Amino acid sequence: MKAAIAVAAVGVVALTGCSSNGGSGGGEGGEGGGSGAQIAFIPKLTGVGFFEAGGAGAVEAGEELGLDVQYLGSPEASAAKQVELINTYVGQGFDAVIVSSTTPDGLCQSLDKAREQGVVTLTWDSDVNPECRQFYISQGTPDQLGELLVDMTLEDIAADDAAKVAFHYSSPTVTDQNQWAEVAKSIIADETEWDVVDTIFSENQTEQAVQQAEALINANPDLKAIIAPDANALPGTAQALENLGRTDITLVGFSTPNAMKEYIHNGTLKRFALWDAQAQGALSVHVASMLLDGTELNVGDKFEVEGFGELEVQPNSVQGYDYEADGNGIIVMPERTVFTAENIDDFDF
Repeated sequence: MKAAIAVAAVGVVALTGCSSNGGSGGGEGGEGGGSGAQIAFIPKLTGVGFFEAGGAGAVEAGEELGLDVQYLGSPEASAAKQVELINTYVGQGFDAVIVSSTTPDGLCQSLDKAREQGVVTLTWDSDVNPECRQFYISQGTPDQLGELLVDMTLEDIAADDAAKVAFHYSSPTVTDQNQWAEVAKSIIADETEWDVVDTIFSENQTEQAVQQAEALINANPDLKAIIAPDANALPGTAQALENLGRTDITLVGFSTPNAMKEYIHNGTLKRFALWDAQAQGALSVHVASMLLDGTELNVGDKFEVEGFGELEVQPNSVQGYDYEADGNGIIVMPERTVFTAENIDDFDF
């Protein structure tokens, strides 16, 4: 669980068990990888360190592969804004769209239309319903990440402690965080004596994250732990703990090292986790490049990307879906990292 993050050095892709013809081509221009094909890399919202890091990794990988990768987003996390972006860039002839979705189904119509025009459609970080895209570049399965959240909490609170815990993340509709929370809550119900007293949302807004966390703590003064698997909710909750002078509440979750270094070093929290967002962006672009080159990928196919080792296309069922189809599946990042005072200064993103 505390393995080092995979380095985002990406290069030649080696394929095993994959054919390289007849796959999903590029957009109407028909440009493949390495020939200046245009890729729109879309975050949930701009201005958040996690998404900026993913965008930087995507753009850098595009430069290495001879692709025109553009990090394009809105400061507002909304399905309507993402639909507008997808439609705009597909209309401009972009060859691929890679999006971290704010909703499981709100982007489907736009992504379906894009695919009908030959545009490669991928998701990263947060998925849409699987029938609405080709591949999801996942940071980890819900089981892996939900278990990691509970494991980090267990380092401070015993399973047989009748502790009150709460969850804090971005939205009740976002796919990824709700899947992780559902797994974590199931583990808590089955394997601990903890009581989940509330789940709050702060809609990717930093100030709202602080305010919501303060309200949660004030309403539950005997709270023992807050689990915040969101890049804004975690630092917002840490700031709320500081504001209220609460040093007796365990805080864990997912965010970037740069957003959390201050809180780790001053002891507001002891540990949190994440994956390498830059590497996730880079891997997403590599997969798009393969598809633009005409490579067919199906469940069970294995391929290598320098810096990531051997990867395998997983069935959608690893995310809990019941939809499977040719040319459709999930590619899971190989590593996640727990950050503590001992290693956090080794990372800069």
